[in-house]
Amino acid sequence: MMENYDLELDKVEQKITGAKTVCIQLPDGLKPSAQEIVKELQKRTDARIMIWLGSCWGACDIPLELNRLGVDLLVQWGHSEWGH
Repeated sequence: MMENYDLELDKVEQKITGAKTVCIQLPDGLKPSAQEIVKELQKRTDARIMIWLGSCWGACDIPLELNRLGVDLLVQWGHSEWGH
């Protein structure tokens, strides 16, 4: 399923450099590919990758619980390009 999307994993890999714990947040349409995305990012980096399976209603929907989980970086995918 991942091949249908340009997830810019090279850019994500660069952003992850130096992060120990990373959380990825996906829209519902990409959640079926979550394990595949995690495996690819773990192959490319030394980070521990977590999947946020809660809601993702857009860039403003950041999980407040991330601070308690010790996450260094949140990577969020959506339907529109927003920022890098």
